[in-house]
Amino acid sequence: MKSYVAYYRVSTQKQGQSGLGLEAQQAAVASFVGTHGVIVKEFIEVESGKKDNRTQLVEAIAEAKRSSSVLLIAKLDRLSRNAGFIFQLRDSGVNFQCCDMPDANTLTVGIFAVIAQHERETISKRTKEALAAKKARGFQLGTPANLTPTAIQKGKAIRLQNASTNKANVQAASVIRDKVALGWTLRKVADHLNTHGYRTRTDKAFTSVQVMRLATPKTPAQ
Repeated sequence: MKSYVAYYRVSTQKQGQSGLGLEAQQAAVASFVGTHGVIVKEFIEVESGKKDNRTQLVEAIAEAKRSSSVLLIAKLDRLSRNAGFIFQLRDSGVNFQCCDMPDANTLTVGIFAVIAQHERETISKRTKEALAAKKARGFQLGTPANLTPTAIQKGKAIRLQNASTNKANVQAASVIRDKVALGWTLRKVADHLNTHGYRTRTDKAFTSVQVMRLATPKTPAQ
């Protein structure tokens, strides 16, 4: 039976917390693996596609090599829109597959990477032009008062304090640490919590991202 290390990426903190995007990627991976393989570990990255500082991806690659597993990604564009980054991954020596392009070879991956980077540059250009046009019409972009370092840090501190002292999170965190120590995947832990009636601080079902945050010190689920 083939073993896989699953890597998921969501673009924003909000998307990661809501499970949007992540659930679809997990479903694609589960369907791809089916009953003919096993997911030995999952890694979730919350990072913009424009950035290539992927600490979770680095760990996923290392785990795939260590366990002689295949690094599995739901969609190739979840990796990056930077062609050089995808080429670097291609040349890293790790065996990886994408659910949406299972038969991709070095040529097709390279072509897709170049197209993805062109798409990124086009989107960026259009966004800048649209914002410039709106600003020229007299619109004030953003909320400056909410963007100061002090305001950002204060908001983060309040969210962390609320999450870390919340009774539901404290109870769930204890269960999460025990299950993770046993080698359970984040998805399996989330399903276990939901099945046994655990709810988040905002009275919602647990997702893999929230499990990951509660399992990691100083970064609890929001």
